[in-house]
Amino acid sequence: MEHHRRLRVAVIIASTRTGRFGPTVAGWLLERTARRPDLEADLVDLVEADLPATLADHDEEPPEAVRALAPRLAAADAFIVVTPEYNHGFPAPLKTAIDWYYEEWHAKPVAIVSYGRESGGRHAAAQLREIFGELHAVAIRGTVSLPCYWNDFTADGGWPKPAAECNTSVKTMLDQLAWWAHALRAARIASPYQA
Repeated sequence: MEHHRRLRVAVIIASTRTGRFGPTVAGWLLERTARRPDLEADLVDLVEADLPATLADHDEEPPEAVRALAPRLAAADAFIVVTPEYNHGFPAPLKTAIDWYYEEWHAKPVAIVSYGRESGGRHAAAQLREIFGELHAVAIRGTVSLPCYWNDFTADGGWPKPAAECNTSVKTMLDQLAWWAHALRAARIASPYQA
């Protein structure tokens, strides 16, 4: 019965920059996940989460904003991180958000949707793979990379164009994310993960 429960996917908007493109990408992802009967999305916008930039010591009580987000991350079966690439890396607020939590990431799959100039955010995505591995999460192979994303707007301002490559790669990514989320959820139920 547990295997058939919908998968909860936390879609995390990494950028907090003024004029950011992340909410546009996240809106598209929410629309794509809503088409699938096996997925239920929870949008986590780091602007709204308003996590402190200074981390507390291990024996200190976390701030209220950190405590408020923790149950949402813990309840997630999988994550999709929507990140830009700035100077060959991902935004500092994302690293801070990742570092505020630990067990919430364990034994769960992470998909990365990156955007930027010609690289499409691939440098940022590579760094995130290493970091999530250290946190005992599984960064899946299927990604969505959006190089020069501004070229994929339609004449009326909609995004993305119907022929944009991301419309194909998102299906593969969501299929892989769902497979890993089902497998890892079943494993966590059968035997709680020990880091």
